[in-house]
Amino acid sequence: MMAKKLTTKTKFLIIAALLVGVSAWFWQHPLHQDELKGKSAKNQARQSAQTLKAALSVEATQPAIVQWPMTLVLNGSIYPWQEALVSAEISGLRIQQIMADVGTQVSKGQPLVMLADETVKADLQKQLATVDRDKAALAEAKSNADRAREIKDSGALSAQKINEYVIAEQTARANLALSEAELENQKIRLRQTKVVAPDDGVISSRSANLGNVVSSGAELFRLVRQGRIEWRGEVNADQQTALHPGQLVRLTLSGGHTVNGKVRLISPTVDNNTRNALVYVDIPKDSAKPGMYVQGEVDIGQQQGVAVPLSAVTYRDGFAYVFELAPADAQGLSKVIQRKVQTGRSHGEQIELLGSLNTQAQFVLSGGAFLNDGDIVKVVTQTKRGA
Repeated sequence: MMAKKLTTKTKFLIIAALLVGVSAWFWQHPLHQDELKGKSAKNQARQSAQTLKAALSVEATQPAIVQWPMTLVLNGSIYPWQEALVSAEISGLRIQQIMADVGTQVSKGQPLVMLADETVKADLQKQLATVDRDKAALAEAKSNADRAREIKDSGALSAQKINEYVIAEQTARANLALSEAELENQKIRLRQTKVVAPDDGVISSRSANLGNVVSSGAELFRLVRQGRIEWRGEVNADQQTALHPGQLVRLTLSGGHTVNGKVRLISPTVDNNTRNALVYVDIPKDSAKPGMYVQGEVDIGQQQGVAVPLSAVTYRDGFAYVFELAPADAQGLSKVIQRKVQTGRSHGEQIELLGSLNTQAQFVLSGGAFLNDGDIVKVVTQTKRGA
């Protein structure tokens, strides 16, 4: 009985051993190894396809070689073209009426201040009387001299007496001329009691006050002649050669407004302290206010450069980057390479890239802020060069 049990157990062990051997042979057979390799390759391809999933769909652009405008940037202030000082030409009179204020647009000859003229008028009347007296004296002297000349040959009057009459006539005529000159002077003084604008323009300041007693030459108003204003930019000696009269200048005012002007002249001298010269630029009336400090740009020619759209440049940590696209695969997937670049001038929607750059490379047009070095993107379209 025991022998039969052992025999059965032995049979089971033999069968198990055979199964293990057959299984080992099956797994080591070349056909099965190829099948396993095929399944492994498929799994790897599936995993690779899942790994190469595009992070973003992007457009591509290429750098463009452009004729870049060269711009000279200057700083300066707005000034009146010319300022006229309005002052009294007569002294010792009181301001009786003020007829203009700051900001008033005035015309040449327009009254600005009226001075009290009572004393001047009185002096004028006095001088009129003096002129009348001297006219009468001249008439009497002339009459005497004429009679003396008539009887000169008769011997009724001595030669000395005749000379006295003639000299008296000449003296009376001189006194009348002097009186008439003084009369004209009094008329001028009367006109000077009315202070008028020396030219068309705008009143920029006023120091005249009602009741003040004026002094000759003391400033009463300051006038911007003809309302003209100009911008005076500072330029160093090296930059002067690039400027000439007639050039267009763009001024950037507060609020982003721009004003165009033209170079009128360049200062022939350089300031001893700043070593800069002044550029005088005419700008339209009322386009700015004197005293404003603004920046101006002058186009001085063109220079070849490499540019890309502004959207292709991404700024991180104070540096500028572009994302270059590696060659795309059959599915349109491409790997991006983050490249640090140095930017230059910007013009319109383009920005200049400095240094050595592959002009045949393709860059991500926009969306760089959402990308990192090595990301996979799908290129959907490609813009034209320089677009």
